[in-house]
Amino acid sequence: MDNRYLNVFLEEANEHIQNLNNNLLTLESKPSHEVVDEIFRSAHTLKGMAGTMGFNKISELTHEMEDLLHEIRNGSLPITNTLIDVLLKCVDMLQEMTEQIAREGREGDTDIRPAIAKLKKVMSNEPVGGKAKDEPEGADNISFNEFELRLLEEAANKNLKTWEVYVELADNCLLKSARAFLVFKALENLGEIIKTKPHVQDIEDEKFDKEFYIYMITSRSEEDLLNAVNSVSELKSVNVREVKSANFQKKLAAAREMLSVKENPKETNRIRNTSKTLRVDIERLDNLMNLVSELIIIKTRLEELDSLTEQGQKRREAIEYLERITSNLHDAVMKVRMVPIENVFSRFPRVVRDLSRELNKEVKLVIEGAETELDRTVIDEIGDPLIHLIRNALDHGIETPSERVGKGKPREGTLKLKAFHDGNNVVIEVSDDGRGIDVEKVLEKAQKMKLVDKSQGKKLKEIEILNFLFESGFSTSERVTDISGRGVGLDVVKTKIESLGGSVEIKTRKNEGTTFLIRLPLTLAIIQALMVQLGHEKYAIPLSAIKETVIIPYKELRKVHKNEVILLRGNVIPVLRLDEMLDIPANCLKNENLTVVIVKKGEKDVGLIVDALLGEQEIVIKTLGAFLKNIRFIAGATILGDGQVALILDINALI
Repeated sequence: MDNRYLNVFLEEANEHIQNLNNNLLTLESKPSHEVVDEIFRSAHTLKGMAGTMGFNKISELTHEMEDLLHEIRNGSLPITNTLIDVLLKCVDMLQEMTEQIAREGREGDTDIRPAIAKLKKVMSNEPVGGKAKDEPEGADNISFNEFELRLLEEAANKNLKTWEVYVELADNCLLKSARAFLVFKALENLGEIIKTKPHVQDIEDEKFDKEFYIYMITSRSEEDLLNAVNSVSELKSVNVREVKSANFQKKLAAAREMLSVKENPKETNRIRNTSKTLRVDIERLDNLMNLVSELIIIKTRLEELDSLTEQGQKRREAIEYLERITSNLHDAVMKVRMVPIENVFSRFPRVVRDLSRELNKEVKLVIEGAETELDRTVIDEIGDPLIHLIRNALDHGIETPSERVGKGKPREGTLKLKAFHDGNNVVIEVSDDGRGIDVEKVLEKAQKMKLVDKSQGKKLKEIEILNFLFESGFSTSERVTDISGRGVGLDVVKTKIESLGGSVEIKTRKNEGTTFLIRLPLTLAIIQALMVQLGHEKYAIPLSAIKETVIIPYKELRKVHKNEVILLRGNVIPVLRLDEMLDIPANCLKNENLTVVIVKKGEKDVGLIVDALLGEQEIVIKTLGAFLKNIRFIAGATILGDGQVALILDINALI
């Protein structure tokens, strides 16, 4: 198949799928004929495109969706939560098939018959919920999310077993949640619990009858699990079985395929190729074309200068003019690369809707600054960290409606996504009005993990204590959850943001809420930097990370706890000797005065000692390539005007 047409199909299909998601959520909250018409148009267009490309399953599924939407337009079908759920599941299936086409160039063996059957049931007003007669209970029928499937796949690779533990409480059991908690504690010592059915929050709130399922990964035997659970009293029956069904293995195979695609560079490139198309405003392209035309004109002028008099003066004028044109050209090209952050934010209403229903919480999502523009390369990378923060906020930040009413808050919690420009950076805020983070609990856990001792802990500021949440494996959560744990995975969020040249901070107030502040550079391609000299080498420090530069007498260098510091306007600032860290012979400590560049990361300031400041410069960032990508303290390289290569310092890694 011609890749040109395939890429266009994928680009437009993803756009229509996003429209279907957004408009179905709007239809659920504010039903109107206009929204139904918009959904119908997207489904109809997607059906036609898929039919033209020969993707028959997508075409057939969207055709059935059209029939259902036609009944809604005629007023024959009421808009219910069940109807919206079924349509959203169909959209998920369309997304899944589109992603498979991106990976393999074909639809694959996705079975669309169950989705079509549910659509027909809704149209005939039959109940969609409940199990079919021949549908087994348990893991065969339960839905595992991407994170859980990854855990299951990794467990299979390590020869660990996945068990389903079915527990039925005795008829005379009074404290059901307490009894379930004892079962959890007994099993937690034997392996990792990855999911419960019903949800763990419902079990804690006693919103279940007398039975529940636990899914766990362990190397222990069936007998060990039975003995552990049977040690708990007031249980009517316990059943343990290894999950091995064909249906479940199919899910694992899908997870294995997903992991292999991410690990296989050829496959990854194939997926990325589909996202290199940008729809650009025509005025921006016209502006770009005009600037390129002027560049060609001035090039011709430079070629003719040899035959003119006053050659030196005219050459200087021409070069100044050329500089202005290239600067404008650069600005125009950068604008073409810019994409509204709305492209990322638009997928979150669906995430919030699904999770709030799963957690039995009432949550309103507020989005501000969606029109804020960011470089496409950054946009592609920030989706996953933001989803993780949103899941944490919904699961552990925002309380249940009953809890909120008890605290005098509205039943409905608010999750806010806000983006805005701040100089050469874009700031993204993810905030909730939930219970906040217990700082004392974080410090207590940090001391248990031996990240800090008790005497040091008393001296720490709140911001320093909160930074422990970004440590690998750190969590203050005491209960099992299949959504998230406050702190679990935040180290991954921090690593991803810092790899983009950004930073992340936490602000929290108990019972008032938590805000995660993400600061990102506008672009990863061209930045303003301060060039510095160290020995015979030149280095670039991103201007966005610099607070100020100072010259201080060498005698003002002090030592505190064996670390060198300087006192600047009453503030103690630690100092790093770049020559020692980078193993370069330098002249900085031979002089009476020291040149210090004060850099910042969040609220932390650090001084870098250099030989000399060479001035501010606009630099193009070049990657070091696969062989040199793990070099500490170096974020990339740039080529200077004289052809020399200068390395760009990674301030996050240095601090």
